[in-house]
Amino acid sequence: MPAEPNFTIHPDTEIARAAAEQLFTQIASTLRELLLASAEIRHIGATAIPGCLTKGDLDIVVRVEQKHFARADELLAKRFARNTGSVQAGTFSAFEDAGSSPPLGIQLTAVDGPYDDFHLFVDALQRDPQLVAKYNGLKSRFDGQPMQDYRAAKDAFIAEVLASIAHPAE
Repeated sequence: MPAEPNFTIHPDTEIARAAAEQLFTQIASTLRELLLASAEIRHIGATAIPGCLTKGDLDIVVRVEQKHFARADELLAKRFARNTGSVQAGTFSAFEDAGSSPPLGIQLTAVDGPYDDFHLFVDALQRDPQLVAKYNGLKSRFDGQPMQDYRAAKDAFIAEVLASIAHPAE
């Protein structure tokens, strides 16, 4: 397996955000045709958060009821490559299209399942510029560093944000 490239912040976040929005519009349309009308399709990740530094990819979450998860997983697998570096479970699957521009990641989650928190994290950052500043600081510290180190720090940050949502400070 080839080494993963280092984490690198895109040189122009506004250009990256515009490219991600354009691709999101196209992919969301494809997903709406492919999946049940009840599927919730959301742009998540840094390009969905104004002012957030990004590596320039597009992340999408598709939320479906648990009873529709297996069928949605099957339909997405016919159209997109599985992200084999990600968890695969009965309530979560990840797909990718590294050849798209920008690179695309799709997370399929069962509503209220253990992995159904991507939208909560994005919502928290969209509401709180101080969280965005902290997230940008983390990203800046890891710019040019090994991707696995960045992901570990990012995972810890996300867990902290999600915990604060579940148990807000008094």
